[in-house]
Amino acid sequence: MKKQTAKKIAIVTGASSGLGREFVKQIAKSRQLDEIWVIARRRDRLEEVRRLSKVALRTIPLDLTEKSAFDVLRHALEESHPDVRMLVNAAGVGKIGMTTELSLQENDQMIDLNCRAAVDMCLTVLPHMSRSSELINICSVAGFQPLTGLNTYAATKAFLLSWTKALHHELLLKGIKVTALCPYWVKDTEFIPVAKETDYAPIAKEGDKSAIKNFWFAGHAKYIVRQALRASRLNLWVCSPGPVAKAERLVSWVLPDCVIIPVWDILRRL
Repeated sequence: MKKQTAKKIAIVTGASSGLGREFVKQIAKSRQLDEIWVIARRRDRLEEVRRLSKVALRTIPLDLTEKSAFDVLRHALEESHPDVRMLVNAAGVGKIGMTTELSLQENDQMIDLNCRAAVDMCLTVLPHMSRSSELINICSVAGFQPLTGLNTYAATKAFLLSWTKALHHELLLKGIKVTALCPYWVKDTEFIPVAKETDYAPIAKEGDKSAIKNFWFAGHAKYIVRQALRASRLNLWVCSPGPVAKAERLVSWVLPDCVIIPVWDILRRL
C-alpha cells in the first residue's frame, strides 16, 4: 500500500486580525501549501479569514493563555501528522501605561501570551517541522530597549527577541529557518486601539488617555509582512522592516539605555 504524503501546512496564531490576518493572506500566495491552520480566540473572526486565502483553512479557536490549548493543538498535530512548513507566532497583546497604573491581570496577560504562549507554541510545533521549514516570531522594536509607559510589553518582546535569536542558531544545522520580526507601530491592526484602552492616570487628568500621545510614522501590515516573508526565506535572524524600525535598532546598538529612556520619555509625550 502506497504511503500517503503528509500535508504541507502553515500555522498562524493571532490570525483573526492585524499582522496574523495579513500573514495568512500572503502565505497563501507565496508558499506551496495544502492547508493553513489559523488560531485565535474568536471563531467568527477566524471564519472571516477564509475569503482572504486561496489555500484551504482549518480554523482552530483557542485561547493561548490557557495551557490546555496546547493539548488540543498537540492532539491535532499527532492525529494529522502534517509537514509544518511555516509557523507564524502573531498572537500578542500590549497595554500602554506606567507599570503601576496597569492591573496585575494586565501585566500577567502580556507576559503569559507574549512569552510563555509563544515558547509553548514553538515547542509544540517544532517536532513536526523539518529542513527548510520557516518559523517567524512577532517581536517588536520595543524589545530593543526598556520603555517607560510600555514597560511590561517591551520587556516581554525583549525576552522573545532574545529567545528567538538563540533558537535561530540552535536550529541552523537542522535547516529550520527562524526569524524575529521587529516592526515599528503598525496602523492597520488592532494593537494601538487595544493598547490605549488603559488610562494612564497622571496624564489622563490633563485630558489625554494614554502614556503615549501619538504614533508617528506607523507602518502598514501589508509591507511589514512582505518584508518578513522575504527575510524568512533568507533566514535572517532579525527583520526590522522600514526606515524607522532600522533606525531604532541602530540607535539601541549605539546609545546606552540611560540615554534612550529619558529621550523616549520626552518623545512619547509629543
